[in-house]
Amino acid sequence: MPTENELFDAVDALLEQVAQDDLPDPAERKRLREAAGLSQAQIAAALNARREAVGNWEAGRTEPRPPKRAAYARLLEGLAARFPAPAAESATEVRTAPETFTGRNTPAAAPPTDQPRSRPARAAPPQPADVAPLTSRRPAAKRATPKPAPATQAADPRFAHGPLAVIDVTEGEVSAYCLGGLVLDVPAKSLPALVEWTLTEAKLGAPRLHRSGKDADPVLVLTDAAAERYGLPVRLSDDERRAGRLPENHQILKQLDKANWQLTRRGFGPWARIYRPAQGSKRSCVQLCILGWNALDERSWGHAAHLPAPELANLLGTYAHRVMTPRGSTAVTGLELMTALHPPTRASDPDETGKRHREHNPGSLGTEPVDCAPPEAPDGHPLLAHLPRFHQRTPDEVLVEEAYDWARPLTDDECTQRFVVGIDVNMAFAAAANGTVVGLGAPVHVKQPVFDPKLPGSWLVDLSHIELDPRLPSPFTPTGERPMGPAWYATPTVAYAVELGHEVTPIEAYVRPDNGRYLDGWYNRLRDAYIATMADLGITTSMSPEEFLAAMDGHKQNDPQMAIVLTAIKATIKGGIGKLRERPRGGGWRPGQSWPALGRPTWRPDIRAAVISKARINMHRKMLKTAQATGRYPVAVLSDCAVYAADGPSPLDFLPYKDGKPLPGGFRLGVSPGMVKHEGTQTILWAEGAREEHGHDLNIARYIKDGNVATTKDTGE
Repeated sequence: MPTENELFDAVDALLEQVAQDDLPDPAERKRLREAAGLSQAQIAAALNARREAVGNWEAGRTEPRPPKRAAYARLLEGLAARFPAPAAESATEVRTAPETFTGRNTPAAAPPTDQPRSRPARAAPPQPADVAPLTSRRPAAKRATPKPAPATQAADPRFAHGPLAVIDVTEGEVSAYCLGGLVLDVPAKSLPALVEWTLTEAKLGAPRLHRSGKDADPVLVLTDAAAERYGLPVRLSDDERRAGRLPENHQILKQLDKANWQLTRRGFGPWARIYRPAQGSKRSCVQLCILGWNALDERSWGHAAHLPAPELANLLGTYAHRVMTPRGSTAVTGLELMTALHPPTRASDPDETGKRHREHNPGSLGTEPVDCAPPEAPDGHPLLAHLPRFHQRTPDEVLVEEAYDWARPLTDDECTQRFVVGIDVNMAFAAAANGTVVGLGAPVHVKQPVFDPKLPGSWLVDLSHIELDPRLPSPFTPTGERPMGPAWYATPTVAYAVELGHEVTPIEAYVRPDNGRYLDGWYNRLRDAYIATMADLGITTSMSPEEFLAAMDGHKQNDPQMAIVLTAIKATIKGGIGKLRERPRGGGWRPGQSWPALGRPTWRPDIRAAVISKARINMHRKMLKTAQATGRYPVAVLSDCAVYAADGPSPLDFLPYKDGKPLPGGFRLGVSPGMVKHEGTQTILWAEGAREEHGHDLNIARYIKDGNVATTKDTGE
């Protein structure tokens, strides 16, 4: 008689055969994974597969093979039982954008009878995720062919009209322009009524990014005309701009208070949040984005604030779909994305009465802030209040993990070359965040510890005995100079010294035993957004180096509005990392006093230090590999940009490729995060002339893109 295990094996074999054609469609696979709050990396680890393979299964490019197929089918079946797809929504009454807008429309549907205020419907609403391509306002432009929308958003009737709307006034009529060309009538006559309409009729918002998280609140973007229509100043006064909000006695605040609406502590500013206390799990909150108050900073959003309302709705909707609904500046959104993907709490298992309770969500930062270690504290932090005024902390007192700012004189051989060529690492900080183990809890102080490369923390160690080639910047300092004695370093920096074959003996450390790969999901989300946006600009991952360089030449002109989305995604990455160590803002603060950011669980300078440390180490590792293989050394490095002397103007004139393949571990041309693109090329004469005119400490990597050297002193800001 067969044993029980043998019978199970036989059943599993049958299930495997059945599973050959029993997989849901690719969009449903992705919906189920996201509904469960799982990353592609987690599924890949469970199935002993590569993360890229899981991504291909969800995109429909490939199909899993036995025995992984049966296991994948079983996983999806279990997820489908727990997260069934909601019923599809019936068509709701809308208008379409003017003919000059090239947004996507769907066939007309009969108007419902329960909305007498709306105009006759001319089109059924497209799915929120069905993002129309961002194009210029050309009347003769053809409408794009719709792409299939992910089931996660398409199936949710609560957010049928997308994550946000741009409110504008044309010929006295107020309209809400939504993602994909939708236009809704706005009957509200006052700002409190507009908020009420948004929550009860507009069907705006976005589903949560994690099953334990919260749905995104709807965002209303107010043009100048809309702001004036609802009683708001088109521009803030000088005093209001300095305060960042309207005064508390403003008439609009009185209207909101009378209607029982509340504001968050930051008041009524460019990104105002208007809410009522939640009733159970139901939230009542609307966020305003006021264009005339510089809500869309030109450094992150270019000229987006000046676009026509339909095009701005499509641009912001694309960003919201690929990244998340904006929560403020791109920096604020980058930080909020971390929390949205790793909520601090989750629902517990039912207790004996069947009731669930909130509990800590493993892998998150929790709900309470934790103190940083003294060397991790920036100047002015309350932990440093005991230090004398104007005290300058030395490397053995403060952790300084920053990006590179280093340059050296050209050698005689390099001066015989014709050009200096800059290459730039794609999404350098996001790529560094991927896979980095960071602390989740408070630091633990240890004297004379044994270094553990798997333990995140800050280490006081002397690395001054390590001697490296002076033609390369030191990997241990942002300036590239050799350390002079004991100094504080993040774990990736010390681990790299061990990787290079050197002995390290820490004097003391602040380590975090509670740790995890907190930023992996954040990286995956932003990587996918970046790759998708670059594909819209004509740059794909399948290109050869030559094709990539050719396509990158002027790629932003292919679709200027999608180029704005790309800039915003990059700003979200850098700003999100920077927000982990937000400094005091505004007047009235004094060194030694606390500031609002310290009250956030996401105020974590140690996480920022670990990411920047790893990004700098990644740069050094690639430069070292290139030097060992070719004998070429960088002449300047600025953050994620390295400049080399070369005989030709292209990166291919100095990057090592053998049989069309890049050097393993070195720089590689391509669009993916961690790969490099061409930053700019200038002549050797330009480089030497700039150094002669502006000083030999000038970092030419700062100006390699356009060759325009500022006349002011190079401060590194």
